[in-house]
Amino acid sequence: MNKKLRKIINKLKNKGKLSVREYEYLVKNRTEEAAKELKNHAFKIKTAVYGDKIFIRGLIEISNICKNDCYYCGIRHSNKNCGRYRLTAEDILACAEEGYALGFRTFVLQGGEDPYYTDSVLTDIIRKIKEKYPDCAVTLSLGERTYESYKALKAAGADRYLLRHETADKRHYKKLHPKEMTLKNRIACLKNLKKLGFQVGCGFMVGSPKQTERQIAKDLKFIEKFCPDMCGIGPFVPHKDTPFKDFPAGTAELTCYLLSIVRIICPKVLLPATTALGTIDTNGRQEGILSGANVVMPNLSPISVRKKYMLYDNKISTDEEAAENLKMLAERLDKINQKIAIDRGDVKGR
Repeated sequence: MNKKLRKIINKLKNKGKLSVREYEYLVKNRTEEAAKELKNHAFKIKTAVYGDKIFIRGLIEISNICKNDCYYCGIRHSNKNCGRYRLTAEDILACAEEGYALGFRTFVLQGGEDPYYTDSVLTDIIRKIKEKYPDCAVTLSLGERTYESYKALKAAGADRYLLRHETADKRHYKKLHPKEMTLKNRIACLKNLKKLGFQVGCGFMVGSPKQTERQIAKDLKFIEKFCPDMCGIGPFVPHKDTPFKDFPAGTAELTCYLLSIVRIICPKVLLPATTALGTIDTNGRQEGILSGANVVMPNLSPISVRKKYMLYDNKISTDEEAAENLKMLAERLDKINQKIAIDRGDVKGR
């Protein structure tokens, strides 16, 4: 390891923050030795804050209907080969009932930006979940909405909101999204969510098309400054029916390296080992956890629709990815001396 890289790593470990230029150098000049050191340090931090607990979230993919046309996404509005579906309130409540019996104490309602889910529809669903399961948290991941909409969802009982910023670089954002979507509005939404008292999650794709190390550095700096409660980082995986179908996927190696850096930047953050990481590498989830992640989100959606929520090709939804196979997940975690935590799993300090 050269002297400059050693100096930057020591600064990160001691201060938990770097300049954009230093983050860029850390990414561009990474080595096996650097990755191992950051991985071990991140895992120590995770263990000091959360012990051997891995929090499980029951993922309910409520709709693959979306008004947006993001260039990387398999459920984009223009994809005519996507078999669309939408869960009813009864479907969602049935998923929550099954999940509660299995031991889930957080439900994540995720979907495309489907106009059907008005504030009225969503607040009714949230209230019913919270009334029946008062010891549970409700997390939403439903895209960009107005301040008043977020306020109504919070008042109904929603606890957390995941909204990946995707990239903190304005030019790169334009390369990934149609012109009607802007980074400015994305960041405004994240700030509104924080202002309203949500536990807020941001995040970005690793290895997304035309991404540079400088842009990754900007993402890390944004995360450092925004200080999210949750942070979703997963590799880009192409989908055959999108404009980015021929671009290579991101790597598990770089994703895990960045997970370690984020854990060091934000010691208390709830950090998922994502489905995308498990999709590109069979050991991706375990490696993500050993790199500092402490959340997994098994799929609670009805089995009949799981294959339809195909954000990218070959998205996994079986084995330990499936909520009904928690025993398999527990066995995998046991091999790395980690244990499923049966509780809400709130961010420390909340």
